[in-house]
Amino acid sequence: MEKTKLELVVGAFVLVGLVCLAYLSVKLGKLELIGGNVYEVEAQFNSASGLKPGSAIEIAGVEVGRVRGITLNQDRAMVKLAVNDTIKLYTDTIASIKTRGIIGEKFLALSPGGGGDPLKPGDTIRDTESGLDLEELVSQFVHGNVK
Repeated sequence: MEKTKLELVVGAFVLVGLVCLAYLSVKLGKLELIGGNVYEVEAQFNSASGLKPGSAIEIAGVEVGRVRGITLNQDRAMVKLAVNDTIKLYTDTIASIKTRGIIGEKFLALSPGGGGDPLKPGDTIRDTESGLDLEELVSQFVHGNVK
């Protein structure tokens, strides 16, 4: 009887530990299991080099969403953005690919407008700025093509 009781207590303890580990994995990994309170918009870039799904989307240094996916649309990169539904974006919003530090990770910075109509889920941000390609800039400098 004592052995069975001990095994039940240990089993319950392990089960609680696994549930806590799963919860922390989802929260720290910033995964969305059910979808969250977000809406999706898209932005087209000439180059999305270095940007990847899961990259942060920020407004004024505050994270407001995540990059959902990146696909090729003809000759441009189509970036799908999942933005918190508490954030209102307008048709004159500017999306820019930025870098943290000199060789840091890439993220998407939004400069929300306010003069246009509100963006609805599925709409496209028209004004975009691709990230600075450091390798191309160094190559131009070395070859004397910097203008």
